[in-house]
Amino acid sequence: MNRDITLLVNPTSGRGRGALAARPAAGTLRAAGFTVHTVVGTDAADALERARKAVDGGTGALVAVGGDGMVSLALQAVAGTPTPLGVVAAGTGNDFARVSGLPVRDPAAAGTAIAEALLDGRSRQLDLGRVGERWFGTVLASGFDSRVNDRGNRMRWPKGRFRYDVAMLAELAALRPIRYRVRFDDAPERELDATLIAVGNGSSYGGGMRMCADAEMDDGLFDVCVVGPCSRRTLLRVFPLVYSGSHPRHPVVTVHRAARVRLVAEDVTAYADGERIGPLPVEAETVPGALRLLV
Repeated sequence: MNRDITLLVNPTSGRGRGALAARPAAGTLRAAGFTVHTVVGTDAADALERARKAVDGGTGALVAVGGDGMVSLALQAVAGTPTPLGVVAAGTGNDFARVSGLPVRDPAAAGTAIAEALLDGRSRQLDLGRVGERWFGTVLASGFDSRVNDRGNRMRWPKGRFRYDVAMLAELAALRPIRYRVRFDDAPERELDATLIAVGNGSSYGGGMRMCADAEMDDGLFDVCVVGPCSRRTLLRVFPLVYSGSHPRHPVVTVHRAARVRLVAEDVTAYADGERIGPLPVEAETVPGALRLLV
């Protein structure tokens, strides 16, 4: 077993929790006999390049310290390789860690879990989603939710998560159905109107919104949640149900399962793991067993 491991750290994650979390996690790993190398990039591209160099150089594990954005960055380095991923969840949403049953905002416990998993040779093979060369672990969003992201990212005020609350209110005021062209696996393409379509490798996004509530990360399939055309009042009724995962009971919601999903629509951006992918059209596919996760 290679006892040299790499911590990929986002010092700004969770308003500085990423930098604070790195210390106890690294201390726990060193106490267990591991040599810890810390990588902090000047920006996302630099951090990814350094992470890939560590993986190519044979690091025993890559450990993402931060939120879902840092996990997403780490996935780009380890997906499809034998290098295992550890997660010290210290961000705002931490959906990947929650879905995977990992400690959240407890860096010492996360470090202990990673050390024990490495010492015991314990890991779990998980599927990942892929759009082109981009990998994702949880949910690909398109439609109302991605437009909220677009608007929030353009806003300079207010700061923090409240900015996205304001963006949601603005998008709610402008709510209108989106005409999609959708293809599941090899079925014929079909047109439908929807408020949003979410493609789930994992079940949740946005800090615990269980949009694809029954998605499993090791079954080789996406759960695709389609929220059909609805009024503002209906959307406001459906939205709170997402946190319990009970929204599929509402008649405006349908769920499909597929290994490949193609989405086409005008003026819609796709986000995955909370990170911008780009404008539709996109085609997402599941890649079974693409990730070895330390659990």
